[in-house]
Amino acid sequence: MQLTPRDFLMQCAHALQQALFPNLEAEIGSLTPQLQLLSSIISMAPVARFVSGRRALTGRPAKDRAALAAAFAAKAVLNLGATRDLIARLKVDEGLRRLCGWKTAASIPHESKFSRAFAEFAAMKLPELLHAAIIEATQKERLVGHIARDSTAIQARERFPETETKPKRKAKGKPGLPKKKATQVRAKASERGTRIQKQRRQKLETMLRDLPSQCDIGTKTSSKGHQQYWRGYKLHLDVADGQVPISAVLTSASVHDSQVAIPLMTMTSKRVNYCYDLMDSAYDADPILEHSRELKHVPIVQPHPRRGSKKVSQLPKVFPVKLTPQLSPAQEQRYKERTMVERVNARLKDEFGASQIRVRGAAKVMAHLMFGVLALTVDQWLRMRGPG
Repeated sequence: MQLTPRDFLMQCAHALQQALFPNLEAEIGSLTPQLQLLSSIISMAPVARFVSGRRALTGRPAKDRAALAAAFAAKAVLNLGATRDLIARLKVDEGLRRLCGWKTAASIPHESKFSRAFAEFAAMKLPELLHAAIIEATQKERLVGHIARDSTAIQARERFPETETKPKRKAKGKPGLPKKKATQVRAKASERGTRIQKQRRQKLETMLRDLPSQCDIGTKTSSKGHQQYWRGYKLHLDVADGQVPISAVLTSASVHDSQVAIPLMTMTSKRVNYCYDLMDSAYDADPILEHSRELKHVPIVQPHPRRGSKKVSQLPKVFPVKLTPQLSPAQEQRYKERTMVERVNARLKDEFGASQIRVRGAAKVMAHLMFGVLALTVDQWLRMRGPG
C-alpha cells in the first residue's frame, strides 16, 4: 500500500520516540525535553533542500550552513536572547553541540559567522520555507475545523526616521481645487478603493508586498480600556485546531489587523483545507466576509458595535436605530475556539524567544520569529500525535 506524506510523517514521529531518542541517548547521553524537541525539528525540517552543507573545493572553506540553521533552531527552543548566549551554551553542552553538528568546542564558528549566516537565512526566508514544508507534510491532507486569526505586538530595539512636519505654504487665490478637477480626483480615488477592496483583486505576492513592514509605533486598547503603545512590529498568525500555526505575516506595528486578513486566509487556503474562519471584531468588514465565503469557508466574526447601537434610546426618532447583530448560540460555541491563537502568541513570547528581539530590520525580525514558530509547530504536532 502506498503511504501518504502524512502517514510517512506519522511513522517518522513514531520512530523518533521509539528508536531515535534511545539511540541518541546512548550516543550523547540523556536528552532533556528541549533537546528531544530540537532533534525532532532537525529530523523533520528539510534543511538540505534549501541549504548546502558541503564545503568549498577551492579557496577559504565555507562553514556548514546546515549546522548553523540547527543552532538557530536551538536558540528558539532554548529561549535564548542573544547569539552570544547560544555560543556559550554550545561550548559547554556536548549533547546540544553534537546535535547541531559540531564535534568539539573548537569547531564552533565565531560570532561574526553566525551573524552573516543569519543574514543569509533572513534574505532567503529559510525558516519560512522550512515551516511551509513541515505544514505541507503534516497538515496538507488533514481537514481542519477552525482557523483562528489574530495579531500580537512585537517590541523591537530599533529606531526609525520620524516624520518631519513641513511648513505650510500660503495658497494663492481661492483655496481648494477647481470643481471639475476635484470631481476627477474623487472619481480616480473611488476606482482605486481601499487596501482591503484592492486585495480581493490582487495575487498573494502583490498583497504581501503592499503591506508596510518597517518599524514604527503601534497602539491598542487593553481589556481595561487604556491605550497601550509599543515600538516595533505586529505578527499576524493563522492557527489551526491543536494550536498549530499555519501561516504568519509580519507588518508594521501601525497596520490594522483587518488589512492582513485577506492575505492570511489566502495563504492558509493554499496550505490546508479548513471550514471556519474565527476572527474578532477588528476583522468585521464586508470585503473580508465575502472573500472568506468565496474561498468556501464560513466566517464567524464578533460583530463590531459600529454596525448598530448597543442600547436603543427611549426617545422617538425619525429613523429607527438598528441593533448590533449578535452571533447565534452555535456560533458562540465555535467562537470560543478562537482563544487558541492567543495561547499560541503567549507560548511564542514565553517559551520560544518572541519577546527577546535583538536584531534589526523586518527581514531579520521575521526570521527570528519564524524559528520560534517552526519549533512551536513541531512541538504541537508531536503533542497532537501523542506518546507511542
